[in-house]
Amino acid sequence: MHQLLKKIGSALAAVLIGATFTFAQQGAPPAGSQSTPSQTRPQAVSPLLGNSGAAKPNSSSAPGLAQPAYLTPISGLQGVLAETLEGTTLAAQSVDERLNPASSVKLATALVALQTFGPDHRFVTSVWASGKIDRSTGTLTGDLIVTGRDPSFHYEHAVMLARELNHLGVRNVTGNLIVAPGFTMNFDWSAKQSGEEFLETADAARRSAAATRAWLDERTLVGDNESLRSVPSLVISGQVIVGSAPTGSVPLLTHKSSKLVDVLKVLLCYSNNFMAERIGETLGGPQTIAARLADKLKISPDEIVLASTSGLGINRVTPRVMMKILRALGAELQKNRLVLSDILPVAGIDPGTLEERYTDQVSRGSVVAKTGTLVRTDGGSSSLVGQMKTKSGRVVLFVILNQRGSVLRFRQNQDQIVTAIQNTLGGPAPFDYRPVRLSMRLADSDYETAKTRGEYEPKNQ
Repeated sequence: MHQLLKKIGSALAAVLIGATFTFAQQGAPPAGSQSTPSQTRPQAVSPLLGNSGAAKPNSSSAPGLAQPAYLTPISGLQGVLAETLEGTTLAAQSVDERLNPASSVKLATALVALQTFGPDHRFVTSVWASGKIDRSTGTLTGDLIVTGRDPSFHYEHAVMLARELNHLGVRNVTGNLIVAPGFTMNFDWSAKQSGEEFLETADAARRSAAATRAWLDERTLVGDNESLRSVPSLVISGQVIVGSAPTGSVPLLTHKSSKLVDVLKVLLCYSNNFMAERIGETLGGPQTIAARLADKLKISPDEIVLASTSGLGINRVTPRVMMKILRALGAELQKNRLVLSDILPVAGIDPGTLEERYTDQVSRGSVVAKTGTLVRTDGGSSSLVGQMKTKSGRVVLFVILNQRGSVLRFRQNQDQIVTAIQNTLGGPAPFDYRPVRLSMRLADSDYETAKTRGEYEPKNQ
């Protein structure tokens, strides 16, 4: 193993900028010691084996050397931790330094969501009626009420509810559409605007082309040809009101979302901030999630400080803790016979933030990871957290956190680190993964709104 670690150190030194590598000796700082933020590349370390045989990473940093002329220099802070599945540390740098993980925070949110709800959990949207239904005329004389907090409720789901109401004999509503304060649609935080979108989408005469396309695509994807033989339509004559159901309202039907594991796949592939915040809200918010992780992972509360559950804003986590979150996420999935690729994007294959990274024939499919991007916050923050596979058969877990510099150069550096480790272990190898078409169509509103704030997950930035 020591020779392997030397090879990794040499490989990283050959491709990365200003790198020096030291090997941990018995006098190295103990695990858990605080390190100074390093502006150098990661060190390859040899394991310090305790009584349990587990590897203890060295958290010290080495000073940088002169920059090779053939690579563009980068500046900023960096924390790195790469480990085998068994826990042997392959590379480490500033592993106890608190850095901004950006959207990699979504891994923490996903972990607590899975622990709380389970992968098969479905978010429920309920429809109620306040008034009488005359099935001979297809009319509800009264109000229609929609309640629920589904973070994935979209065009196609509104059309589905219209279809189900048609089956119940309701095609016209004389009263108002009342939506609960927590109801949202198309990733719009406003319950009022979400209600307006629902009203227009349910009515075939007012339905947008985008809504029609989302409905047709989703039904085609699931093979529901029966639904495509008719055009669902629900005409609501009144206004949209945000409020509670009137006394005496009766339930008509419930709509269930996709399973949580499928919602998370979409959320993490596209790094959808709205969905992450909505799910985080149901879990009690960022402070609750941080406290639960500190308790379950047996870490100090100051090692993970969250301002959001999406990664927006100023969050802090150490590479060592982020590795614990990644391992706990993998273990939680394994309990349910799932793997990381069931919720995380597979580079070069899945749509979203990793669609155009690791795309060459050799690397495609060999990295499963969560990206993070904050262009302005903390002077520019970027992260890549996940696993890589190599031809030697080894799977390596890795955490790379960067701060105070160019996001584009950080990404290039992250890819070089991953590639260097893979090449040392025989080269990249694809994970056993069968691509799935994501049934949930994502609106551009969340991306465009976030982009104006300079805090977003750009695919081509």
